Amino acid sequence: MKISLSQLSGWKKIVAEYFIIAVSTLILAVGVYFFKFPNNFSFGGVTGMAVIISKLFNITPATITFVINMFLLLMGFVFFGRNFGMKTVFSSAVLSFGLSIMEVVFPLSGPLTDEPMLELVFAVFLPAVGSAILFNIGASSGGTDIVAMIMRKYTSINIGSALLWSDIFITVAGTFLFGVRTGLFSILGLIAKSLVIDNVIESINMCKYFNIICTKPEPICNFITQELKRSATIYKAEGAYTHQEKTVVMTAMTRAQAIRLRNFVHECEPGAFMLISNTSEIIGKGFRRGF
Repeated sequence: MKISLSQLSGWKKIVAEYFIIAVSTLILAVGVYFFKFPNNFSFGGVTGMAVIISKLFNITPATITFVINMFLLLMGFVFFGRNFGMKTVFSSAVLSFGLSIMEVVFPLSGPLTDEPMLELVFAVFLPAVGSAILFNIGASSGGTDIVAMIMRKYTSINIGSALLWSDIFITVAGTFLFGVRTGLFSILGLIAKSLVIDNVIESINMCKYFNIICTKPEPICNFITQELKRSATIYKAEGAYTHQEKTVVMTAMTRAQAIRLRNFVHECEPGAFMLISNTSEIIGKGFRRGF
């Protein structure tokens, strides 16, 4: 049976969360080091800034990323003290040290392939997947997110717009430094990054929402509560054509559980009417906590 973080408690939940943060941050680091840095893709963020600075000062992007992230972490502790998010600190440290270790263990003199579009796909997809997993459990990889936290606390500036414009500025600067071809790839990457992150987050949280209109709700509710370990809400309804009294069972669950429930209802009451919808925002006990 699949166990979610919401079902864990105490130290088990903490260990699971930090393990997920470490793995997702390393996925991000692989995409950045092997595909973003060698191709000089500069679509925003600290790693995009590192690509620009490395060209100007002949310092490796991994080293620059490490220095900037450590500086931003220090700023975070100065401005927020103990309230500064430990998940962000941990993820930022894993990213910085991960890139530095990769630089030593897997030194690169250029792109892995001669297919820039293929490399752009991985440069966007891997960091986007890592970032999406981090965002989904309330963490981030630090970097410009720390700047956003400081701006949110001390200014009334629209943070989303400010970060977007900073990403655009970094991308345009890369166009002048590395040429139009690389610049266009970076612009494409900047556009794709936000789309991929949103889609990955929705996919991670995707659940099924049921409205089951039936005449025998008891076995269905028993299956939901006892076999699937979920709950449901039931209410009475009346058919508009037959005026026959019906019961509506409303519930939400994971995709795997949804398949089992759909099959059970089909066997138990073939005449039941089921409305099954996709949903990626379910907040409450057994699902995500509210913010």
